[in-house]
Amino acid sequence: MTRPDPTLRTVPTADIGPAEQARLRAFLDTAFAGDFDDADWGHALGGLHVLATRDGELVGHAAVVARQLLTGGTTLRTGYVEAVAVARSARRQGVGGAVMAEVERLVRGGHELGALAATEDGAALYASRGWTRWRGPLRSLTPEGTRDGDDSHVHVLTTPQTPVALDPDLPLIGDWRSGDLW
Repeated sequence: MTRPDPTLRTVPTADIGPAEQARLRAFLDTAFAGDFDDADWGHALGGLHVLATRDGELVGHAAVVARQLLTGGTTLRTGYVEAVAVARSARRQGVGGAVMAEVERLVRGGHELGALAATEDGAALYASRGWTRWRGPLRSLTPEGTRDGDDSHVHVLTTPQTPVALDPDLPLIGDWRSGDLW
């Protein structure tokens, strides 16, 4: 039986009411099997959400939020992708690809760079869509100065507005935030 393509809706956080936010948070908690905390939720808010539904049921999500990343002496206005999730019952059915196509449209249309931290499970999807793994060290600007990052698998997507050729072996420095730096 062929599943229908998901219906996509792109909406700013401000237009998601409290009840829908509660449903979205519950969806993400389930999709991440309990590995989604309050800091992760906070990172996904304040930007644009791509919501995928089938028959009125939420089956996919990703958020694009604004961050500043620095590399090679250049600050890049970045569309950072957060909380990419597909319901277990909808995996391997094109939902992730449909959500990412809309995410990429948003990133390319309004940012100098796209970036995301990928799980090992998600890395193949992003690579197949043209995202490049950042091999250089990850760092973060903190109130105390630059701090070494973690072992996240960060991927980037250049856009028509990317002002310089990127060297993925250079350090990539992100703005400070609580919880996971990447």
